[in-house]
Amino acid sequence: MAESVYNIIEIVGTSPDSWEDAAKVAVETTCRTLEDLRIAEVVKMDVTIQNGKVTAYRVRLNISFKYHSHQP
Repeated sequence: MAESVYNIIEIVGTSPDSWEDAAKVAVETTCRTLEDLRIAEVVKMDVTIQNGKVTAYRVRLNISFKYHSHQP
């Protein structure tokens, strides 16, 4: 197996419906600008509350993606 290097970033996804949707939105949005995403690790889940009601689900994710050297 060849050696590999990965970058890790932290992102936050939100959804009015569920934590699962928040994570899905975060990953699918990140895939638009980064290549070779490998792992999404849920670091934290929370909700926003207004007037005693949950208004949004939030998920903080660590996303790893393969590092590509741009050297010839």
